Amino acid sequence: MSNETLINQINNAIGAHGSWKIKLRTAVNKGKSDHSVEDVRCDDKCVFGKWLHGADIDGPTRAGTPYNVIKRLHAEFHLCAADVLKMATTGNTPGARALLDGDFAARSEKLVRGLRKWKGEAAAS
Repeated sequence: MSNETLINQINNAIGAHGSWKIKLRTAVNKGKSDHSVEDVRCDDKCVFGKWLHGADIDGPTRAGTPYNVIKRLHAEFHLCAADVLKMATTGNTPGARALLDGDFAARSEKLVRGLRKWKGEAAAS
């Protein structure tokens, strides 16, 4: 896999995962969402997750620490997003807001930091 492909995928992931905060805040405010909790919980259904779990990534990249760290952080991001959505859609608005602004925000920031680090390493090699 080329570094250019990796960098493009990472850039797309940063943008797409950043938009989840808006989607979740909307769900909290409305008490509903177009996305199911089950789908959000899966880390291989979003575009980045399909790529991350797909066949386009070569063995050496999969064996590397950056890939494995991002895979774990991405899965944690989705689990937390699903928890926010579940609270939001089952009437626990205060809990959903607290989780969105707390643990979800922290996990999101950690994922983006990891993605930026991976991108920097790819650009430097």
